[in-house]
Amino acid sequence: MNVFDFLDKHGIAYKNKDLIIQAFTHSSYVNEHKNLHEDNERLEFMGDAVLQVYSARRLYDIKPKLKEGAMSPIRSNLVSEKALASYVREFGLNEFLLLGLGEEKTGGRNRDSVIADMFEAFVGAVYLDTGFDNAFKLLDCLMLEHINNTDRNQYFDYKTRLQEYVQADSRKSIVYELLYTKGPSNKPEFKMAVKIDGLTYGTGVGMTKKEAQKNAAKDALEKMALL
Repeated sequence: MNVFDFLDKHGIAYKNKDLIIQAFTHSSYVNEHKNLHEDNERLEFMGDAVLQVYSARRLYDIKPKLKEGAMSPIRSNLVSEKALASYVREFGLNEFLLLGLGEEKTGGRNRDSVIADMFEAFVGAVYLDTGFDNAFKLLDCLMLEHINNTDRNQYFDYKTRLQEYVQADSRKSIVYELLYTKGPSNKPEFKMAVKIDGLTYGTGVGMTKKEAQKNAAKDALEKMALL
């Protein structure tokens, strides 16, 4: 199987095979093959731009709608070097990478930085070759399942949501109170209560005070039917 078999399998059109191959051509390979003149670094630049637009659009379209404050960290996580490398490995795309002998021997084929750059270059090549629709189709194939399965709760700012609710009535005050700490120092457990005008609205447990406060705020929002 080669990269064109992969594209055919997923119904992604291509015209310029040389451009697609360039996306998988590492600089170390060009250095050892003097008949070649260009590696995938310029395509990587283009692919990064397409990836930003794609990820923003897919997160914007998610139902129920995400707030901007949640979309930004989710996108950063989805397009991180580690994440891009994981998508490459999932589909075995790093097997198509053209590497110099030295880079191959030192593990370049499985190095996050190398294969994440290749991912972006691949996206850039497909975009330049056949346009946005096909680039989005490629990214849907590689990323959409991960986008749809994102754990939104880890990015939701429950404390801010509760604070916004409380601030709607300037007479109310919100306080987080430590109820207890237990466990060893290397694995502590904190329990926090969130109080509004002295009344406890929610409690939460966490391995840090910050996590316990977040969980307490979430508990309060759920009890007030604000989630």
